[in-house]
Amino acid sequence: MQYNKVEICNVNTNKLPVLKEAEKEELLKLTKQGDKSARDKLIGGNLRLVLSVIQKFTNRGENMDDLFQIGCIGLIKAIDNFDPVHEVKFSTYAVPMIIGEIRRHLRDNNSVRVSRSIKDVAYKAMQVKEKLIAMHQKEPTVDEIANELGIPRCDVVMALESIVEPVSLFDSVYSDSGDTVYVLDQLGDKSDDSDWLEEIAFRDVLASLNEREKRILTLRFMHGKTQMEVSREIGISQAQVSRIEKGVLDKIRSE
Repeated sequence: MQYNKVEICNVNTNKLPVLKEAEKEELLKLTKQGDKSARDKLIGGNLRLVLSVIQKFTNRGENMDDLFQIGCIGLIKAIDNFDPVHEVKFSTYAVPMIIGEIRRHLRDNNSVRVSRSIKDVAYKAMQVKEKLIAMHQKEPTVDEIANELGIPRCDVVMALESIVEPVSLFDSVYSDSGDTVYVLDQLGDKSDDSDWLEEIAFRDVLASLNEREKRILTLRFMHGKTQMEVSREIGISQAQVSRIEKGVLDKIRSE
């Protein structure tokens, strides 16, 4: 889609028909009776609605033609499932259906693949969250959601984090008077002279340590052992481990 044109999926948006509410109601009734011609007119008469919905997703880096087609699928589902008996405008019913179809497409085509079981937990957690908000009029905690689902807290956290969209390096984090700061601008530069000079100094300090000091650092910070575990493995007291560790870290900081 080119933004300086009014064409999407080879459809000239300026020529899209606009239906009045009375026309929509009549076409919906005929569609429910199996009139395919009325169904086609209803689809064509609501393409502007799809177009307005996909504008919400313009900053996702997605192909707008693809999103328009996915939105049309959501529109068709809304037409096929809408019940004219309910006193609600068709557009009120259709918009969430269109948005849901697009979001489902974005999730399923995410570059980071997430297992179906984790996605299912995430969707259930979101449903429970909405239910608890409606009941208590406040945002529920992760523990409350986990208790409602009857699963461990860590499973809920992992599931919810799995459906969060990855951040692009070119996402804007701040903008002022046209001067924009991107995520990329906040990352460290490994080519900085101070970085490799500090690395050399760090290696020199490590080389100057004796074997016991090196082993304590390795066990503590590479293997994640506690001071008590290190003391048992080396054969010295926990107080000695603490003193040696503190001395080594002070030496590294000073260098």
